[in-house]
Amino acid sequence: MTERSLRALLESVRLGDQSVDEALTRLRSLPFEDLGFAKVDHHRGLRCGFCEVIYAPGKTLEQIEGVFRRCADSGANVLVTRLEPDFALKLRAVFPKAEHHPAARCLSLRQQEPEPAEGFVSVVCAGTSDIPVAEEVRVTLELMDRPTRTFYDVGVAGLHRLLAHSAALQQADVIVVVAGMDGALPSVVGGLVRSPVIAVPTSVGYGASFHGVAALLTMLNSCAAGVTVVNIDNGFGAGYAAALIHRSQRPAAPKEPAALT
Repeated sequence: MTERSLRALLESVRLGDQSVDEALTRLRSLPFEDLGFAKVDHHRGLRCGFCEVIYAPGKTLEQIEGVFRRCADSGANVLVTRLEPDFALKLRAVFPKAEHHPAARCLSLRQQEPEPAEGFVSVVCAGTSDIPVAEEVRVTLELMDRPTRTFYDVGVAGLHRLLAHSAALQQADVIVVVAGMDGALPSVVGGLVRSPVIAVPTSVGYGASFHGVAALLTMLNSCAAGVTVVNIDNGFGAGYAAALIHRSQRPAAPKEPAALT
């Protein structure tokens, strides 16, 4: 349950559209609901500002569907990450309003109206092979109501491709930079902008890249101030962190309190 959905529930009780007992029935599953194989954290949206996200690897289709259904029933937006295409197809047959993002390997269901936000978060991607992780960043940001602008295939092997977008990058509130192989791109971006830079190493590269460890170490040793690093291939974590930073920088306009009658 999100803060908006809780406010709507309380308002419906105040207006007499819903009884106290009906509201209690909806609130009974807070703070979590035990499904036997998982404990769904319905309180996370109120506590952290965004609802629980379903990480698909290691879960059966039935488990993913069960958690997805309970999250959807709460009225929250729902996000599944690292979802196999055949699972996505089967889940969309059950939840036809859900949207599959093949490049991002995600499935999302938007149930809350987007909150308008000023500014934007840039998602910068070194090479085409890094796009799946970059798209996971973008999908996460947009489901958290953060405007995005993407700059893909602008790695340091052709630096002019990045510099062609330097003016636009300098306008971003937060920048997420996704890169594999030598992982040098976040340091370059960090030296061009005043915004916080979140670096995401990917497991893209030949043998000595050690499945992303080389890029991770390069980013951790960045000489550019203001660069922070998430784990290898963790596009969701980077998108979530960038959304929280952007939300704190550009909070939504306060709503007028409802008039008492």
